[in-house]
Amino acid sequence: MGRKEDNIAKASKLINHPEKIRNMGIAAHIDHGKTTLSDNLIAGAGMMSEDLAGKQLMLDFDEQEQARGITINAAVASMVHVHNNEEFLINLIDTPGHVDFGGDVTRAMRAVDGAIIVVDSVEGVMPQTETVIRQALRERVKPVLFINKVDRLINELRLNSDEMQKRFVKIINDVNKLLTKYTPKEFVKEWQLNVQDGKVAFGSAYNNWAISVPSMKETKISFKDIVDYVKAGNQKELAKKSQLHTIILTMVIQHLPNPKQAQAYRIPQIWKGNLESVNGKAMMTCDPEGPVNMMITKIIVDPHAGEIAVGRVFSGTLKRGQELYILGTSGKFKLQTLAMMVGPDRIQIDSMSAGNIAAVIGLKSAIAGSTVAALSDMEAFEPMMHYTDPVVTLAIEAKHTSDLPKLIEVLKTVSKADPSIQVNINQETGEHLISGMGELHLEITLYRVRNDYKVDVTTSDPIVVYRETVEHQGGPFEGKSPNKHNKFYFEVSPLEESIIALIKDGQIPQGSKFKDRKAITELLQANGLDREEARGLECIEGDNLMTDVTKGIQYLDETMELLIDSFKEVMNRGPLANERVSGLKVKLVDAKLHEDSIHRGPAQVIPAGRNSIYGAICRGKRILLEPVQRVYINVPQDIMGSVTNEIQQRRGVVEEMNTEGDDIVIISKIPVSGMFGFASAIRSATGGKVLWSSENEGYQKVPYELQSDIVAKIRTRKGLKSEPYDENYYSSL
Repeated sequence: MGRKEDNIAKASKLINHPEKIRNMGIAAHIDHGKTTLSDNLIAGAGMMSEDLAGKQLMLDFDEQEQARGITINAAVASMVHVHNNEEFLINLIDTPGHVDFGGDVTRAMRAVDGAIIVVDSVEGVMPQTETVIRQALRERVKPVLFINKVDRLINELRLNSDEMQKRFVKIINDVNKLLTKYTPKEFVKEWQLNVQDGKVAFGSAYNNWAISVPSMKETKISFKDIVDYVKAGNQKELAKKSQLHTIILTMVIQHLPNPKQAQAYRIPQIWKGNLESVNGKAMMTCDPEGPVNMMITKIIVDPHAGEIAVGRVFSGTLKRGQELYILGTSGKFKLQTLAMMVGPDRIQIDSMSAGNIAAVIGLKSAIAGSTVAALSDMEAFEPMMHYTDPVVTLAIEAKHTSDLPKLIEVLKTVSKADPSIQVNINQETGEHLISGMGELHLEITLYRVRNDYKVDVTTSDPIVVYRETVEHQGGPFEGKSPNKHNKFYFEVSPLEESIIALIKDGQIPQGSKFKDRKAITELLQANGLDREEARGLECIEGDNLMTDVTKGIQYLDETMELLIDSFKEVMNRGPLANERVSGLKVKLVDAKLHEDSIHRGPAQVIPAGRNSIYGAICRGKRILLEPVQRVYINVPQDIMGSVTNEIQQRRGVVEEMNTEGDDIVIISKIPVSGMFGFASAIRSATGGKVLWSSENEGYQKVPYELQSDIVAKIRTRKGLKSEPYDENYYSSL
C-alpha cells in the first residue's frame, strides 16, 4: 500500500473522532504563498509527490488558476498528521487572496474552526490581510500566523538575524493589533499571537522549511543558523532538519480547536435558533447521534459527476442513501454519493459524522449558503456576510440563437457555483447581465462559460454598477392610488452611517420578519434613530430602512405588506437611473385608506406607495454614487511621476505616499469606472517595475458636473427615456 493509500485508510477511521480533527483554512493577501504552503503540507502528509510540491500547486487544479498563477477557488484537502504518536485528521481549505474572489474566503471561513494567516515577510501586513482576518474573526475562526518567504529577507534585503527578528516583531504586532480590533471580546486575550507559545511560525513555503520557538528548542536551529543556511544556498538541508509540514501541522494541532471545542462558541454566532432545542444541543456538542445539520459552503460543478455540494457537518452523521431537506426548497433529497476531498480527487466513503467537511452528490437544489437538515423545521444558518457587492457588470449574449436555452442553464449553474456572481435577465431588453467583483472575476467567469460549458458568447464592454441616494430630507410626498381612494405620505432622508455599518455587519438582519425586535429597537436607538422610528421598523432592504411612525390609522396593518413591496421595488430600481438605492431611511408619516378592502388591493396600494417614495426621493435631491477602489502601488522612486499621472488621468486621488527602502508605496482611491485597463496601462507606464493590489472601498458621490451625462448614458443603455424627470413626481413640486 502506497503512502497516499495508507493515509486515506487512516483518514477514513479518524472521521468518527471529532477530538482528533482540525478544520482549518489558509488565508492571506494575494501572492503571499498560501497555495504553495498548502501543497507542501499535503506532500508532507504523503498525499502527493514531494518533488512537485510548491511547483505543482495541487490545489490550483483549475486550468485558469495554473495559467494565471493565482488561486480562484477555495479548494479542500484532507490529510493525516502524527503528533506525539497520535494521528490527527486535518481538513484544509486553501482560499483565494485576490480581492475579486473575497466571497470564496467568506464561504470557506464558515466551514473551518481555525485559520493560518500567511504574511509575506517582505511585504508585511497588506490590505487584503486585514480583510481576511476580519472575515475569519466574524465567523469566530481562531487564527495562528505563518510568516513566509523569510529567505527573501536574507537573499534580497540582506538582513542579518537581528534585523530579521525586528521585522518579525513588527509583523506580529501589526497582526495582533488587528486581532485586538476584530476578535470577539471574550477571546481577545486568549487569541493574541505569542511567539513563545508557538502560535507563530517562520519559514519558506517554496523551499519547504519552517521554524517556531518550540521547534528551535528541539532542533537547536536558531535564527542565526537560518541566515547561514540560506546564504550558503543550503535550504534543502534545512528543509530536512526542520520540515515545513511538521512545524505547521504541529502548530495547528496544538493551537487550533477541534470541532467539539469550536462549535460550543461558534454555533451561537452562526445559528440564531433555540440553543436548548434538539438541533441546538446536537450542534453545540457536535453530536454524531443527533439530527443531521449541515451548511453548504461551496458547489463544485464536475463535468462527469454533476453538482457536488461541499459543506460542514455540524451535527448527526451523513450516510449514503439518506434523505434530507434543503431549507427553502420543497421535498427531500437523497444522498447518492458521499466523499472526502483531496484537491481534485474525491475519496468515496459510506458515512461522515459531525465535525467534518463532506462532499455530497445528490443535493440538487443546494447553493452555497444552504442549510441541509434531517428535520424540516430546522432554523436556517445565518447568511454569510460578504464585505463587498458586485461592482462591474457585463451584458452577455449567445452568438447563436440556438444556444440561448443552454446559456440560461449555464448562467444559473455559474451563479450557483459562485454566489458572488449575480445574474439578471432584463425582461424588457432581453439581455443577460452578469455582475462580479471586478474585471478579473468576470473575465474568468466568461472563460468558464466559453471553455468549460462550450457556449459561444459575445459580451458588451464592462459596465459599472452605480447606486442612488439623496442629499437631504425629501417629502412628505403624497402618492395616490389609481382609484384615488387611498393616499400615502412618505418622507425620505439619508440613513445614519452607524446604522448602515450595523446592517452591513449583519447585526441588523435583512427582511421584514424580526425575531428579537426588542434588541433591534434598542440597537437602532443607541445608533441615532429616535424612539418612534426605531419602534416602527418595518423592513430592511439592502442598506435601506423603512419605518412607520403613523398613529392609529385604520386598516394600515392589512396594507403594510403591500407597502413593504412598494419599498423593496423602489430600493431595487431608483428614480434616477433604475439603479439600486443605498443608505436611505424611508418613513411612512401618514396614510388615508378606503374602508372597503376591495378598493385597497395590490393594484391600488403598491403604485401609490411607490409613487410617494419616488416623489420624496426626487425632493431630497437625487445623487448618483459610484464604486471606488483603494489601490496600493509599490514603485521605484524614479518612475513615481508616471504612476501619479496615470492615477490622476483616471479621476483618482493620491491619499498617502510612504517610503519603503528605495521604493514608494502610493495609496490612492480610484473610481471603478477608471480602473478598466489599469493593469496593462500601469505596466507599460512603469516598464513593468510595479507591484500593485486593490480592494473595494465602497461608494462615493459622482461629481455633480458628470452626473447628468452618466445618468443619460445609463438610461439610454437600459432603454429608458434619457431624461429622468417624470411629470408624475413633479406635478406637485
